[in-house]
Amino acid sequence: MTEGKVLNDILGDWKRTHYCGQLTADDIGKDVCLMGWVQRRRDHGGLIFIDLRDREGFAQLALDPDRDPEAHMKADKVRNEFVVAVQGKVSPRPEGTVNPKMKTGEVEVEVHELRVLNTAKTPPFMVEDYVDVAENTRLKYRYLDLRRPSIQQNIVLRHKITRSAREYFDGEGFVEIETPFLTKSTPEGARDYLVPSRVNPGTFYALPQSPQIFKQILMVAGYDRYMQIVKCFRDEDLRADRQPEFTQIDCEMSFVDRDDVLRIMEGMIAKVFKETIGVDVALPMPRITYAEALSRFGVDNPDLRFDMELVDISDTARECGFKVFADAVAWGGVVKGMNLKGGSSLSRKELDDLTDFVKIYGAKGLAWAKLTPDGWQSPIAKFFKPEELERINHLLQAETGDVLVFVADSFRVANDALGRLRVHLGHKLGLIEKDSYAFTWVTDFPLLEWDGEMRRHVAVHHPFTAPMDEDVPLLDADPGKVRAKAYDLVLNGSEIGGGSIRIHDKAVQSRMFDLLGIDEDEARIKFGFLLDALEFGAPPHGGIAFGLDRLAMILTGSDSIRDVIAFPKTQKATCLMSEAPGPVDEKQLKELSIRLATRPKQ
Repeated sequence: MTEGKVLNDILGDWKRTHYCGQLTADDIGKDVCLMGWVQRRRDHGGLIFIDLRDREGFAQLALDPDRDPEAHMKADKVRNEFVVAVQGKVSPRPEGTVNPKMKTGEVEVEVHELRVLNTAKTPPFMVEDYVDVAENTRLKYRYLDLRRPSIQQNIVLRHKITRSAREYFDGEGFVEIETPFLTKSTPEGARDYLVPSRVNPGTFYALPQSPQIFKQILMVAGYDRYMQIVKCFRDEDLRADRQPEFTQIDCEMSFVDRDDVLRIMEGMIAKVFKETIGVDVALPMPRITYAEALSRFGVDNPDLRFDMELVDISDTARECGFKVFADAVAWGGVVKGMNLKGGSSLSRKELDDLTDFVKIYGAKGLAWAKLTPDGWQSPIAKFFKPEELERINHLLQAETGDVLVFVADSFRVANDALGRLRVHLGHKLGLIEKDSYAFTWVTDFPLLEWDGEMRRHVAVHHPFTAPMDEDVPLLDADPGKVRAKAYDLVLNGSEIGGGSIRIHDKAVQSRMFDLLGIDEDEARIKFGFLLDALEFGAPPHGGIAFGLDRLAMILTGSDSIRDVIAFPKTQKATCLMSEAPGPVDEKQLKELSIRLATRPKQ
């Protein structure tokens, strides 16, 4: 070895015998060969200790100059993130040095030979959990961030989710089939990512937002049960739980009704939870209708880990002396309330902050009342008769020490504002039990909703969702009241999966397009091949897609979806590591018959 410099060794005939994190007291006395990255090096007056890291954990290496001078000399030169291989014997740690918090904390490896396989520059941040570093730095050096134990555990758990799902679906007779990435743009919903065609100048492929049409075609083709773990793409604004490219566990089944789909998917989720985090999921899962979810929780993705439900007090508010409440009911709105049990400790400033919070969701304000031994303490108490206050207290099950909050507005705004406030307070007041999992199916969604700006109905889910059989006559009489054979699976307030029974009759599908303002020519251009397929013996069918990224985020307890994706994008849809998206040269643009109207910023 040259003085002051580490020369890289070659691996030679060395073969790894164990991962670092696998060693336990049962391995004492064994000769082992370990390989990994140096987490840290410690010099204890001659004895050198190295914490060696790989994807399974850490092992402590002990290098004694009397045992192997050459290995000790090499160890004196290694630094954080050097790649090394060692051979040695597993020994118990000396008395007083055992670390019970580590799986390998009872043992160390007495090294008798060390090879430095590669050196490393000083990293921009320590490769360890709980390191205080900006997310942009982490994403720029993602290959270092991916070495952190928590991120590696997330990625491995994600692998276990997909392995478990594939095993389950194989056992249930599903066939995994790949669908195309280069397909046709059907601009319904989110924006497509477009891919120009060089062979057919002036035309474009679209990256799929979902395999929806193709999996329905597979049902027409007789494959009966299809599944796929598939990448999908949406060019939309991002947030903590969204990415421009995301992964679905995608399924479709023939000759089924809604109950069949829900039962089989519950089994998959139960298997995944048991095999990844050891949690037993109670089956069957509860179900609530869309209307019930809005009535009780204000949102269609309710968090059922805590109580504090919404209560409609419109009948009482209708005749009360508080003009804000009475007027809201008079013009067709509602007054809804919620009881913050034991919330009287909230200060006036904290209550004002809650008012600012509901305004984010369109509410004009938030009325409140503290329940004291003397009754209501509230700026609005004087506007109510004693019997009205008593009725409201009864409806909200109010007791001394509680705080009641109210929103008077349209049905949509009142529900949304209080529903979001409910979740906000659930976290703020510590009402949610950690490591608890509350599932529910939400069913009976509206099939359509009216878009005032476009002056037409739009599909709540997508245009291939079937209406409830008993509601089909309403397609002509009152389309807004038609319920869909759609269902979402909600976990801890997050929608982790959504699907529906599909329209398999061409006449009903054409009627649906009429309601959506899609004429025959437009339908033919966008969905002609599906409409043709429906004429050749389409079976009744339905399916669902689960968001793998969101599911992994919940199972790992991550705060950001980026922590369960190996190479995520930022909120501006960029990859800081590879610097994508980036400009292309003029030759490529010319080959694609593209001329830029705007030049990219350098």
